[in-house]
Amino acid sequence: MKRASTLRLLSDLSDFTNASLLRKVLAEESLVRVRSTPDGRHLLLLRPPGSPAPLLLVSRKGAGLGLEPSCLAGQGPVLDAFFLQCPGWASGPRPVLALVWASGRAEVWGTGVHPGWQLLQQAELCVSSKAKVVAIAALGNRLVWCEERPASTEVAEGSVQAAFSHCVCTRALEPHGETSAILGAPKTLLHHCPHFQLLASRSDFFMVPTANTWPSVAHILLIWYPGKGRVTVAVPAHNLTHSRNLSPKDRDSWDFRSLLQRVPGLLSGGEPLDIHTCAAAQGSLLLLSPKGAVSLIRRDGGARAVGFLGYGLLSQGVPVSLGIFSNTLACVLGSGLELLDMGSGRLLERKVLSTDRVHLLGLSAPGIDEEEENKGGLRLLSASGLFCIGWEMGREVEWLNSEDLVFEEACGYYQRRSLLGARLTTDELKKGSTFRAPLALAAVLRGHQPPTKLLSDLQAELRDYHGLERLKTRLVAGDGQEEGWTELAEREVERLLRSDLTGDKLSQLNAVFSVFPAAAWCSTRRALQLQLDEAGQLKSRAPPDLWKKVLVDTGADGALPPFELLCQCLCRLEPCWLPPFVELAQQQGGPGWGLGAGGPGPPLYRRALAVLGDWAGARAGALELELLLGSGRPKAVLQAVGQLVQAGQWERVLDAGLALSPTSSLLQMEIFTVLLAEFARHRQLDAHLTCLRRLCPPDLTPTDLLLLLKRHLPDEEEPPTPFPKVGADPPLTVGLLRGLLEQARSGAQAPSPYEDILWDSGACPSHPKDRHYPSVGHSSPR
Repeated sequence: MKRASTLRLLSDLSDFTNASLLRKVLAEESLVRVRSTPDGRHLLLLRPPGSPAPLLLVSRKGAGLGLEPSCLAGQGPVLDAFFLQCPGWASGPRPVLALVWASGRAEVWGTGVHPGWQLLQQAELCVSSKAKVVAIAALGNRLVWCEERPASTEVAEGSVQAAFSHCVCTRALEPHGETSAILGAPKTLLHHCPHFQLLASRSDFFMVPTANTWPSVAHILLIWYPGKGRVTVAVPAHNLTHSRNLSPKDRDSWDFRSLLQRVPGLLSGGEPLDIHTCAAAQGSLLLLSPKGAVSLIRRDGGARAVGFLGYGLLSQGVPVSLGIFSNTLACVLGSGLELLDMGSGRLLERKVLSTDRVHLLGLSAPGIDEEEENKGGLRLLSASGLFCIGWEMGREVEWLNSEDLVFEEACGYYQRRSLLGARLTTDELKKGSTFRAPLALAAVLRGHQPPTKLLSDLQAELRDYHGLERLKTRLVAGDGQEEGWTELAEREVERLLRSDLTGDKLSQLNAVFSVFPAAAWCSTRRALQLQLDEAGQLKSRAPPDLWKKVLVDTGADGALPPFELLCQCLCRLEPCWLPPFVELAQQQGGPGWGLGAGGPGPPLYRRALAVLGDWAGARAGALELELLLGSGRPKAVLQAVGQLVQAGQWERVLDAGLALSPTSSLLQMEIFTVLLAEFARHRQLDAHLTCLRRLCPPDLTPTDLLLLLKRHLPDEEEPPTPFPKVGADPPLTVGLLRGLLEQARSGAQAPSPYEDILWDSGACPSHPKDRHYPSVGHSSPR
């Protein structure tokens, strides 16, 4: 599809009253402000405050009289002027003009049965005579202004109290009789607020900070919805918004400071908004920074980037006007007109105008354009006339789809990074397979989901985000502090575990674990889906990707990796969970799995032992033994067995050997050899011969068994005696060896030379006959 922009002349201004003066002001005054009625039949030109001579010119299209400057002689420069709409007139809508001075004086002018403009009302907007109006906006029949109220004599100029001495007030135009109208009673919306600039957009009012706004709140803007009676507090830099009822519990207004106290995170980490130009357009707000970045603030407070303008023109101080039509951003920079696509920020067209004094009047109102092709376009006003800009179908400009925009952006990106002199084209990106990122993104855009399907997929995420915002609000309000902070920490850990745990996110995870260890562990346990099975073993149903994030060694800049962080937390809270957790981690990633940035890292049990000594306290020794036994590494297991043997914990050594025997026959042989050596030296294992017999390797023969025993039998320094010395262990006997030899014989394939020792006939030998020996002192008969 191809299209090009067109600029159509709607009027050469000859059909407006005071046409010559109107052209002269538009040609000579570059900073003049322009207002128009919704039907486009009345134009208002106003010099800004501080001009050498005040000027107010109202021109009407067709028959009638304009409002001459002589009507306002001697009253000083007008701060601003607006066309209002008065509802309820039986004779139909007629233009009503409101003039406002900085002193708070306001005049309402209207047209009636008599020719020309008549003064309908003179009023004072400010309650105090010392107050002054610093900003004002109008929408429909409503005036909204920001006034600076006098501070007490004790308040110093430039202090915080002086900076928050402003109020935002409103008055509505009401019919008074059949042909007249007056401003109704004033209402205060916000007390103790900073200096705000006011802009009206379709049905809402935007309150934008200025250069005079206190720096700590200069990053915040407010949006007031008169029809709903609500206000939204927005921080565009962080895309944070919060909406509240402006008049809860029959209150007439809000205090600005208490309003911010009810919204979490607004006063921290915010840089003042850097605004060069701002304009309201189609219910949204356009912000232009001095560097040329254009942002869009929606009526719900959400913010997004739109595009970039030429920085050189902004630095020269040329006037700038912004507007939106047909999803296109129109920017008038001096004598240039730039059209950018609102979706991609791509420059669609650049036009050079005949003058640098051009004003945007907004979208064409119903009734001003009789031709269908002019509807939906922006109106441009200059000394040459009133024009309408819009799109028409043509052959000059090609309208690119989202896939083409992806390849164009990728082409420029790779070209900047390339060291080759050859020019990269979009066709090379589409056909080649070297650059996969633009191909993947184009494929996603080609098959993107409709908004309804995408919204349903994101419903759970949006619900969690909304619940998190409600929780933050409750915390700031002081409701359920302890439970609220715990829940907030749990949600933050869940969010971090779903992201890539590197850099700042890893540091933030460390901070949450240090402040809220119990909540962080509960959240991690829930995320890893840890639970005990029927056998009492720790199991997990979490996906492998999550376990990989937990186990990979990515610690840097003093931040512990996730695995060490969890081990440290378990040592503090639930030490009994540490050994089974490390064993489960080894099962999820393999024994000793743990990869760092530079390749394979240390085994998981060693990483757990590294953080054990600082947090386990008196239980460090017991936990170290359990980690070594559960590591699955032969050296670590034998190290633990050696410690248990030195401590004389025979039952635990045997239990560990029997548990590890099915996994490794070599490890079973090593443990049996260690215990057999102890069995040969002393008699402390005699009570555990049954378990020692079960630990005997099946391929061990009686010969091998006796040779092992002979190697570890103590040396006999004295001749053997039938009975042991007092306090010494009895010697090893064949009777004690009988069970081990039978176990070795049962597993041996060949007959053993010690078969006679093991043979058992089942009957005892006969007892010898009694013999009589002579007693001592009697001689035998001769």
